[in-house]
Amino acid sequence: MVLIDYEENEDRNPNPSKAPTAESSSSAGADNETSDGFETASDGGGEGDGDSVHEEQPEQGVAPSSDSAEDASNNEELIQKALVQANEAKVEGNKLFVDGKFEEALSQYELALQVAPDIPSSVEIRSVCHANRAVCFVKLGKYENTIKECTKALELNPVYLKALVRRGEAHEKLEHFEEAIADMKKTLEIDPSHDQARKTIRRLEPLAAEKREKMKEEMITKLKEMGNSVLGRWGMSIDNFKAVKDPNTGSYSLSFQR
Repeated sequence: MVLIDYEENEDRNPNPSKAPTAESSSSAGADNETSDGFETASDGGGEGDGDSVHEEQPEQGVAPSSDSAEDASNNEELIQKALVQANEAKVEGNKLFVDGKFEEALSQYELALQVAPDIPSSVEIRSVCHANRAVCFVKLGKYENTIKECTKALELNPVYLKALVRRGEAHEKLEHFEEAIADMKKTLEIDPSHDQARKTIRRLEPLAAEKREKMKEEMITKLKEMGNSVLGRWGMSIDNFKAVKDPNTGSYSLSFQR
């Protein structure tokens, strides 16, 4: 089941007076799952410490001018307007996703990312949009793009479990077993009770070992072919040389055999 961050309540009735925070996407257990299989997350939580934008404080004893106060008010108004526009684009993207219009949903999420201001209070909406774009790419079978979008979401929110797990799943689809295992181990560091991650690691470790052996054999074969192409000029091949281990020193020496 593919999950998408879907704000069931705020998306239908966005509250422009509240800026999104990064809380709902930071842990696996913070979101509730609807009967349709979509996750519910709140974009409209209260502003946390450090999330609001403050004008620079004037020196002590100097009252701010009316112009600076007006500028600060206008700036705050523009930020809130941009956040509302970003949220509306994200909501439209969610609707298009539900309708199976994944390319159109991608465009709406991208629009939300373009209009969302690059400030702490927009971290959640930006990380969610990247994660939702990743889900669209999963549906389209474009797993490289899924990995890129999940990585962007994690750059904004390093403990975004759904993005981390989704990236690991995309790595597995591309047979990047080592990378998939790394993502699942990181998931367990954040949430030790994550059963899916633990099972995935157990399942992928033998596949990763098998792939390493195969790559090693392919490398040796290529080296032999390269060596034979050079030695063949003198009527020799790699098979004419044998590595002999010195039992006393553990070092190897090459001996030539006809």
